[in-house]
Formats: sequence, C-alpha cells, structure tokens
Amino acid sequence: MDSLVIVDAANVVGSVPDGWWRDRHGAAERLRDALPGYATDGLPGLMAPPLELVLVVEGAARGVESVDGVRVVAAEGSGDDRIVRLVADESGGRDCLVVTADRELRRRVEALGARVTGPRAVWGPSRGGS
Repeated sequence: MDSLVIVDAANVVGSVPDGWWRDRHGAAERLRDALPGYATDGLPGLMAPPLELVLVVEGAARGVESVDGVRVVAAEGSGDDRIVRLVADESGGRDCLVVTADRELRRRVEALGARVTGPRAVWGPSRGGS
C-alpha cells in the first residue's frame, strides 16, 4: 500500500518569497508540477516509494487540476480543515506525512497519527522534485 503525503499548498508556496502573491493559481501549479517525481522516487530520508501525493489547494488556487502522480483536492473552506479530514479519512493504517510549517495544523494532524515535515522537503533550495 502506498504511503500518503499531503501537501499544504498555501503554506508551502508561501514559504518562498518569489512573488507568489501576484498569481496564487500559477504558484500552486508550479508546486504541483514539482511533485510528481516524488511519487515514484520517494522523499529522501522521509518516505520510501511508492507515494500517493495529495496537494490541498484553497482560495484563488482552487482551479488547479490534478496531474499524473499528484491528486489535487480543493478545499471548500479552510485548507487546514480539509487536510485534517484527509488524514482522518484516508490514512487508514498507512504511513501518512503532512508537508506544512503551520504549527496548529501540525498539532492537529499529529494527534491523528500523521507525521509532519516542513516545506523544504518538497520545495527546498533546488525548488522542485527529482
């Protein structure tokens, strides 16, 4: 069974001051496009492949579509609440990792048994997947 990685798009995009605020939709697409390699290659030092990657978007990024290797889930309201529901509903005994720097979200998903890592795991200095 694939391990589950849930990426908090707003938090990860917001971690890099590259002008993302001028085009939130485009910034979320760039993040999405950096992720597919992790599905087959894993996250070095964190999770071995294969991975199911879920990118949670909200607000202006809601129109971002899924691509091979990355399922995009649009939050109707709070992205954090949607991430918590995904952990509760879809982790089902498998290893689950949430990518965010949000402390409150971290607390909520860890209470459900998920592990957490920061944005650099998927959006570090090299800005992209493998």
